[in-house]
Amino acid sequence: MHKADIALVEMTMDIMKYAIDRLSSTKHKIGKPKSEEELKALVGETITEKGIGGEVAFNLWKKHLMKANVPIDHPRHLAFVPASPTRAAIMFDLVTSASSIHGAYWMEGAGGIFCENEAMKWIVSLTGLPKGAFGVFTSGGTAANLSAMVTAREHWRENATFNNEKGLIITSIGAHSSIKAMAKVIDVDVLLIDTEDKLKGIDLQNTINTLSPQQRKRLFAVVATGGTTNAGIIDDLDGIAEVCNSEHLWFHVDAAYGGGALAADSVRHLFNGIEKADSITIDPHKWLFSPYDCGSVIYKNPELAKKAHAQEGSYLDIFKDEGAHGFNPSDYQIQLTRRVRGLPLWFSLAMHGTKRYKQAVERGLKLAKVAGKLIEENPHVELVREPSLSCVLYRRIGWKPDDYTHWTYENHKKGFALVAPTKWKTGNTFETVSRFCFINPDTTKKDIQLILDSMR
Repeated sequence: MHKADIALVEMTMDIMKYAIDRLSSTKHKIGKPKSEEELKALVGETITEKGIGGEVAFNLWKKHLMKANVPIDHPRHLAFVPASPTRAAIMFDLVTSASSIHGAYWMEGAGGIFCENEAMKWIVSLTGLPKGAFGVFTSGGTAANLSAMVTAREHWRENATFNNEKGLIITSIGAHSSIKAMAKVIDVDVLLIDTEDKLKGIDLQNTINTLSPQQRKRLFAVVATGGTTNAGIIDDLDGIAEVCNSEHLWFHVDAAYGGGALAADSVRHLFNGIEKADSITIDPHKWLFSPYDCGSVIYKNPELAKKAHAQEGSYLDIFKDEGAHGFNPSDYQIQLTRRVRGLPLWFSLAMHGTKRYKQAVERGLKLAKVAGKLIEENPHVELVREPSLSCVLYRRIGWKPDDYTHWTYENHKKGFALVAPTKWKTGNTFETVSRFCFINPDTTKKDIQLILDSMR
């Protein structure tokens, strides 16, 4: 065996040992960020003409660079929307990368795409959409929302009785930031209904009634939220669906975070109306325990998405040929080149079964209730609103915005926890408050109490 081959084998064994240690460890430290200058001083030049060697580079990663990250699966990482991929999903993420599968077309990725589609069938079944509905895995919620709105816009343009009008969509201020970002990309306007709480069908109808004739012509879609990122609020999906149906508008539900809760029997009824959507976003890398980056977009009528997204090119014709005989994910969302990012989810579902998934989601819901009760029992903190899904908003009595910021950085610096402040609108003012978002089933009641104690 050549010297280079021996080095490659040794490096492979080192990396596999690292992965095994990471997967088998029950305790992880919360890393803390360092400045670019600090990291440069620690590792020096890593990209050189001759290379620094795999062993040196890997040791720099383990000794310095890895420690400057915050593991998304730490039990006390409760900021933003964290994630907690199963060990099975992480293991198969290694397999996915090592298999080098191009997941755009069935012709070259049939086995991987088949597995993705098996997992997708389960997700679609949770939504209650009618027969024929289906979806594809994307890089995340932003790509999924963008793909859905491109489909909606193209469908609107095809049926519009006028030309060169800039499209308009309606959503609420509680909607995810990606909705406004996506609108910039596809060059449409967004009308925000001024409520961070539950968006109701009657409020949507009243807003539509105030539009000018020209605005009403431009309106083509409504984006409701199935679990807001900030507070876990589920919009009045049934009521919004009725308005969209009567007004002939595309009904999209962004359930990137909350969609995982469709698996939980205890809250499934809160999503009634989602089965009437034209498109839905759900991120398995949030509450369905997949590694980053795994989002998904689902369509009631996938053919409309195919009309909007299928790419044409002489070098692509072979993939469209009858000999391909299969489902081409690239036809239904904005990305052509894609990895089979749904493959780790498939393996985890196949290994554990859907019942375990239901139990894990229910655990997140229970943790939110536990946190709510602890907050009520501790006199120095109070709930801002009742917990919704796995999100809990609470305030430290007497604190100002700078106090929350300092507390967050101090806990992070100590490697104790990552809990970030957010803002909540009450009346006409925005208040800085603290927020929990529970995803990881390994988070405990003790973890929550320790975090609350750190606010004393």
